[in-house]
Amino acid sequence: MGLFGFFSKDKKETLDKGLEKTKTSVFDKLTRAVAGKSKVDDDVLDNLEEVLITSDVGVDTTLKIIQRIEERVARDKYVSTSELNRILREEIAELLAENNSDDNDNWDLPADHKPYVILVVGVNGVGKTTTIGKLAWQFKQAGKKVYLGAADTFRAAAVEQLCIWGERVGVPVIKQQMGSDPASVAFDTLQSAKANGADVVLIDTAGRLHNKVGLMNELKKIKDVMKKVLPEAPDEVMLVLDGSTGQNAFEQAKQFAAVTQITSLAITKLDGTAKGGVVIGISDQLKVPVKYIGLGEGMTDLQLFNKRQFVDSLFNE
Repeated sequence: MGLFGFFSKDKKETLDKGLEKTKTSVFDKLTRAVAGKSKVDDDVLDNLEEVLITSDVGVDTTLKIIQRIEERVARDKYVSTSELNRILREEIAELLAENNSDDNDNWDLPADHKPYVILVVGVNGVGKTTTIGKLAWQFKQAGKKVYLGAADTFRAAAVEQLCIWGERVGVPVIKQQMGSDPASVAFDTLQSAKANGADVVLIDTAGRLHNKVGLMNELKKIKDVMKKVLPEAPDEVMLVLDGSTGQNAFEQAKQFAAVTQITSLAITKLDGTAKGGVVIGISDQLKVPVKYIGLGEGMTDLQLFNKRQFVDSLFNE
């Protein structure tokens, strides 16, 4: 069984419930968009464009989707409005597939080396430390030995919060004094994890963006120091974004992508917003796969992202 596979039983129910606000908003808008129409024509496409943009899919990604549907309509000659939901699901899922967003129900750590190192980045308040804690719990439930590194030494609260998660989950947290060099914390974490046969390491980092040059230098230093312990580290640079902020999340993503290479995304707080469409736009525009989505407060409410299930749920299938 792959990691997190044992959570799949209630996954669809959690997904549907977590996306309820977005689903209701999108479905209501789609119903109005096709009202009085029997086939997909220019008016319906114009209305659909408005539906997607107001659902925080983003302008550029919306235009891509509309173009795909226009081509579909031209090819099929006649497309009824009753088919629009199915076509939308198919075209958006295909778009996400092009951005390497896999249908993840299970996920295994690479067998060729350990520990697997995930460097976690994101601004303060997006749920970064909580995401790390939930991932640590899920990895541990899957029988993996986990280490956490408190490399956000800029905020005392960040270190304390990670330590609380470490105690709750039952995994060690490597930390230093407030204001210590984050790269030094990362170095100590990897040394300890390697010496003790850890399977996976999650390293928290500072969440400030007010000084992009400083952030870029800090992240570069952390990566360089990691490689002294494990040449292939980090295996993954995960950006955590707050989905409830809509297009602001996309702007954050662009800023982080400008200062460091992002290899995966975790989009949180989707249960409290009608802006779930932002998942589609961010993945499309950044060309970075969405790996996890946060759908609630529970440990298992952080789910591996499955594009097909996400799109089916979003469009009320």
